[in-house]
Amino acid sequence: MHNIQTGTTVVTGGAGLIGSATIWGINNQNLQNVWLVDWVEDNSLKQRNLENLKYQRFLDAKLFRKLMREKSPELSEVKTVIHLGACSSTTETDEDYLDDNNFLYTKEACEWALENNARFVYASSAATYGDGTMGMDDKEESIEKFHPLNLYGWSKQKFDLLAKKQGWFDKITGLKYFNVYGPNEEHKESMRSVVSKAYEQIAKNNTMSLFKSHRREYRDGEQKRDFLYVKDAVQMTLWLVQNDQANGLFNLGNGQARTWLDLGKSIFSALKLDEKIDFVEMPLILRDKYQYFTEAKIEKLREYGYKYNLFSLEDAVQDYVNNYLVPDLRLGA
Repeated sequence: MHNIQTGTTVVTGGAGLIGSATIWGINNQNLQNVWLVDWVEDNSLKQRNLENLKYQRFLDAKLFRKLMREKSPELSEVKTVIHLGACSSTTETDEDYLDDNNFLYTKEACEWALENNARFVYASSAATYGDGTMGMDDKEESIEKFHPLNLYGWSKQKFDLLAKKQGWFDKITGLKYFNVYGPNEEHKESMRSVVSKAYEQIAKNNTMSLFKSHRREYRDGEQKRDFLYVKDAVQMTLWLVQNDQANGLFNLGNGQARTWLDLGKSIFSALKLDEKIDFVEMPLILRDKYQYFTEAKIEKLREYGYKYNLFSLEDAVQDYVNNYLVPDLRLGA
């Protein structure tokens, strides 16, 4: 069992959705021995995610990478690296940027952790599974068959393949997050969850929009996703961080696919409003890269001993809408 009370825990991407929520989760264990690594502009929406967090030090991501490359003694107390820092935009087209920021950054952090006997847990992504026709199995032996639909997915797949080739999965843990949503995501703008976007739409005109389907086998709004509430994502992440025998790749999802219509109805129900849902054309840039069905197989996580119950979609949306979106609060408030 890995003890995060010992030494310093670095959380990269610590101002983002899952990163800031992970630090919130660490704080809930009465721990503050955290270094938060990210890049944050003053007065940005990301800055608000830090308001209620407790951490020892804030490092710019460029500085953290520099310290790792130089094998700086400043990092000697670091015993845990939770590497969540990445560009998560599925529409990003700058391949060189993604290669540096997602692949090389992860490679540097992993190699530093392995050389310094630190626990290394990193964010892969369900985007590595592509359109899902090859399944969504988190067994490392089958990862070569997957074909992501976008450059973001490929940047994550590339590191997973490297980790397998180098034999690192015996010592490190990769997290294939599915559709994570919840408080602290407002800074993601167009990449925010539909819950966040729909709440904004409903507040303005009492209606919300969903994409029309462009495949016959799915009616409008009946495309399915595995929606994972961020509080469950944090509990899963920290459980795996502390269980250093749980190495390799793990799907992190709810384990039950739900339709976009289910999600929309949950939002209106949380707000105690009648449902008004419009269907709009899916942008051409997304049509060939759109996942119509995702569902995490989380048996592997359960087999390793994860026993916690998960939020239902309805309960999670209720919590998110009424305790965070309506009062405009962040985690820890």
